[in-house]
Amino acid sequence: MKKPTYYITTPIYYSSGQLHLGHCYTTVICDALARYKRMDGYDVFYLTGTDEHGMKVQEIAQKLGTTPQKYVDGLFEDIVKLWKALGISYDKIIRTTDDYHEKTVQKIYQILLDKGALYKSRYKGWYCTPCESFWTESQLVDGCCPDCGRPVHEEEEESYFFRLSDYADKLLQLYKDNPDFISPKSRMNEMVNNFIKPGLKDLCVSRTNVKWGIPLSFDPKHVAYVWIDALSNYITALGYLQDDNANFAKYWPADLHMVGKEITRFHTIIWPALLMALDLHMPKQVYGHGWLNFYGDKMSKSKGNVAYPLPLIDRYGADAVRYYLLREIPFGSDGSYTDDSFLGRINTDLCNTLGNLVSRTTAMITQYFGGKVPEPQQYTDLDNQLIDTINGAKQAISQHIDMLNVPEALADIWKILNRANKYIDETCPWTLAKDQAQKGRLQTVLYCLEESIRVSAILLAPFLPHTAQKIYDKLTLGKLPKNFKDAVFGRGKAGKTVVKGDNLFDRLDINKELKIMQDMRPKATEKTEDKAQQSADKATDNGEITIEDFAKVQLVTAKVLSCEKVEKSDKLLVLQLQVGDERRQVVSGIAQHYSPQYLVGKTVVLVKNLKPVKLRGVESQGMILCAADDKDVIFVTPEKEMDGGKTVR
Repeated sequence: MKKPTYYITTPIYYSSGQLHLGHCYTTVICDALARYKRMDGYDVFYLTGTDEHGMKVQEIAQKLGTTPQKYVDGLFEDIVKLWKALGISYDKIIRTTDDYHEKTVQKIYQILLDKGALYKSRYKGWYCTPCESFWTESQLVDGCCPDCGRPVHEEEEESYFFRLSDYADKLLQLYKDNPDFISPKSRMNEMVNNFIKPGLKDLCVSRTNVKWGIPLSFDPKHVAYVWIDALSNYITALGYLQDDNANFAKYWPADLHMVGKEITRFHTIIWPALLMALDLHMPKQVYGHGWLNFYGDKMSKSKGNVAYPLPLIDRYGADAVRYYLLREIPFGSDGSYTDDSFLGRINTDLCNTLGNLVSRTTAMITQYFGGKVPEPQQYTDLDNQLIDTINGAKQAISQHIDMLNVPEALADIWKILNRANKYIDETCPWTLAKDQAQKGRLQTVLYCLEESIRVSAILLAPFLPHTAQKIYDKLTLGKLPKNFKDAVFGRGKAGKTVVKGDNLFDRLDINKELKIMQDMRPKATEKTEDKAQQSADKATDNGEITIEDFAKVQLVTAKVLSCEKVEKSDKLLVLQLQVGDERRQVVSGIAQHYSPQYLVGKTVVLVKNLKPVKLRGVESQGMILCAADDKDVIFVTPEKEMDGGKTVR
């Protein structure tokens, strides 16, 4: 049976400097989607690449005293090294300096010229070199680029123009006929209201003031506008207009272009208009995701507020970085990287929930059954609850993947892991081991735990491939399967040997690691450091804090599962909270204002990353927010009912 195809692309990365963690976000997300689709039976083609032409590259190379080609060659090597370190499973990586790409772009321009879609005129207007974008006077914000906020400069030159204005109605019809063409919906509204309805202008698509580009075959003093050059990669990489066009016939149109929100305009207005002019099919979906900010601020090398991936990978492992990007960032919205949240995910999710489950289970099988997975006996209702959780995960994950909601897909895997950890506490294998009459029960319990780990490893493979293989190694099962066929309870065989070995993840000393991470970070420029110091002085003077300070506080919703008074205290309550897929215990001094029974089932707002403390000997892992006056204390709750674990902004 012929496999369905799935063509997924990242934007090609602009070769103008070292990639930071924000650049990795798109690529890791697409890698997880591509790996998942492969295991789910699709014939996948995953494309990434580098965008190597344009004024900015030309200027940087000149400043460095080298040629543009040598400059981008070095950056390309760095990018390939980074993708290898992150385990990116692309099927092809394209460079816009590749000979076949350049020749095909020249052919595309010739087709557009022959069809009357291009005309020669003069361009006079504003240009942003970092974004390689043309802007009208009315589109500027305070005289600067509306995308990046940096200064623009006036350009005047002879240029070829693409008749973009002819496609406004066709684009609106495209959006109407294909409601999911632009996602999320907010991006579509932005394209329609901010660009199309005010009136599309014809697009300048050649440069004479720039030499580092693809010369037009019919007018060599002109080079291709870098965005037409870059967008064309999605079809040139497949063999469009080339002798070998089998991949183009097989995979086009693309199933998904995954892009950052700042370049959605190019992919949902210019790109489809260009495809219409070429009489080609439209991609099925363009998803414009949010930015990964740094402590609430956009990452910037000049400010020193960037996180580079390779030092993190070297110290914490590729899967720790992958997990953070896939799990922590609310998909479609902006996310904010903090060192605390990165380290917290390692300790809480990877070390405590996943690592400890694997370690405890393999240790108990080793201790009680000589390292051999025992044969299960009769299953109880408690066992069946765990089995149902395991067997229901794959369908739930697939639904989330179809919606491109990778964080929730991972959350479904963690439901298995959390349920299995709870199952250990409920069954107490160490107690069963003391009673020979309970040996059959112990066999069943440990088999159920081994199966929860085995199935979780298969489901984790697209997201954390290195960790999933390590788990399979501990279960001595060889290489991970290439599909999800065995991601079902009961497919694991009794009698197989398990090996406890090293921990999957070691628990981190947060304070120690924070200092190390700070030392790894590039320093801000002197000007920025002065500005930061002025901000700090101001905060000291009047009590104000910066957005960076506020961004360190992680506020999330939490469901109260149970509540009781702390012994020998009239003021303290201890609350058990459900926060997404994890449980938290919090002590709060509101016993004089609320009965424990009243709080059960309520949704509260939790300060998640507060350092744990002990109150009357009871550990408190966070703090719930309350409003207070002289007479009353009221806990803060969302206006509408929400699940636990949702970010509060």
